[in-house]
Amino acid sequence: QVQLVESGGGLVQAGGSLRLSCAASGRTFSIAAMGWFRQAPGKERDIVATINWSGSYTYYADSVKGRFTITRDNAKNTVYLQMNDLKPEDAAVYYCAAADKLAYPPRRAVFGSWGQGTQVTVSS
Repeated sequence: QVQLVESGGGLVQAGGSLRLSCAASGRTFSIAAMGWFRQAPGKERDIVATINWSGSYTYYADSVKGRFTITRDNAKNTVYLQMNDLKPEDAAVYYCAAADKLAYPPRRAVFGSWGQGTQVTVSS
C-alpha cells in the first residue's frame, strides 16, 4: 500500500500562487506515476497534472497549461504542484494520487492510491 499526504492548500486571491506538496510512504517502489486531481462541488474529479516517477513525462489539463507545474523529488518521495496565476475556477479540493502502471494519456482509472485532499480557495 502507498500512503499519500497532501499539504499546502489554502485561500489565495485571484492571480496569486500556491504550492501543493504530496508526500508518499509505504510501498513507494511500486509507484510508476503520480498526479494531482481536483474536484469542485457537484463536479467530477478531474486530472490536473501527472508525472511519471522518472520525471521524463508530464501531462497537464488544458485549463492549467502554462500556469501549473508538476515536479517530483524522488529522494523525498514527494511530488509538488506549483500553481500560478490562480483563477476562481481553480478552486476545488485537490487530491494527490499514485499509480503503479503508466497510461498515455493518463487515466484516472490507473491511479489506485489517493490522499485525503487539500482545499484550494481562490477569491475574486
